[in-house]
Amino acid sequence: MTISEQQAKPVVSVAIPTYQGAGFIGAAIESVLMQSFKEFELIIIDDNSTDGTASIAGRYTDPRIRFMRNDHNLGPERNWNRCLTEARGRYFKLLPQDDLLAPDCLQRQVAVFEADTEESIALVFSARTIINANGRAIMTRGYPLRRGGRIDGRSALQTCLRRGTNLIGEPGAVLFRKSLADQVGGFDAGIGYLLDLDYWFRLLLRGDAYYLPEILASFRVSGRSWSVAIGAGQSEDFRRFITRISEQPEYGTGAVERLAGSVMARLHNLLRICLYKFLHVGR
Repeated sequence: MTISEQQAKPVVSVAIPTYQGAGFIGAAIESVLMQSFKEFELIIIDDNSTDGTASIAGRYTDPRIRFMRNDHNLGPERNWNRCLTEARGRYFKLLPQDDLLAPDCLQRQVAVFEADTEESIALVFSARTIINANGRAIMTRGYPLRRGGRIDGRSALQTCLRRGTNLIGEPGAVLFRKSLADQVGGFDAGIGYLLDLDYWFRLLLRGDAYYLPEILASFRVSGRSWSVAIGAGQSEDFRRFITRISEQPEYGTGAVERLAGSVMARLHNLLRICLYKFLHVGR
């Protein structure tokens, strides 16, 4: 396959939706370009930033990069969905502007999909490191399955509900099939904090998950992070999410998930607030 053909039909589409991302977007781009797996395209869509985001992204001349800039600000939901629309790869990864990929992230995750000849796996996810604004590791997050492997899709979503949190992880830790995304449709920010988990749930209705216990992505917590800005209402958002899911019979949610999820969501939110406060986020 020629270089032009690889660019037209990449195996993976990595998309960075960005807004006012000058502080960290360079590091995010570099982490993609350093991947050991080379057959990808990198889509960067600037949501009409007023800082130096466009200038920084424009410095990169790698032919696999496609840089676009919205004429006006679309907001996270619509910009994430534009990323999906622009993607040409078999598999799709959305990488927030603050976050990073480990060099073997794409190679490890693509290998799982390529071995799945029945195409019964909807998404592959990994453990990830939480880092601060300076890139210092704060903690590690992962799924409660130490050895990794395949997880029944409905079992994975039920476990997330009962534990009151997103065990699948932030977008940078997740790779999913573009063909399933075309069936599921776009991201829905009706419950903003759970924009990603809502999408994982919709994918998991159509297939299984596969967990890699290796740390293949880093999620940055900084004063400018969107997740920090909306953090105060996260437990209430999760309770709203549980209510919405319970109203959809295809999820098979019961009273146990609703009660346990509500209690655990409050606990996770308290722990999250403590993390932001006492670990000097942004310093």
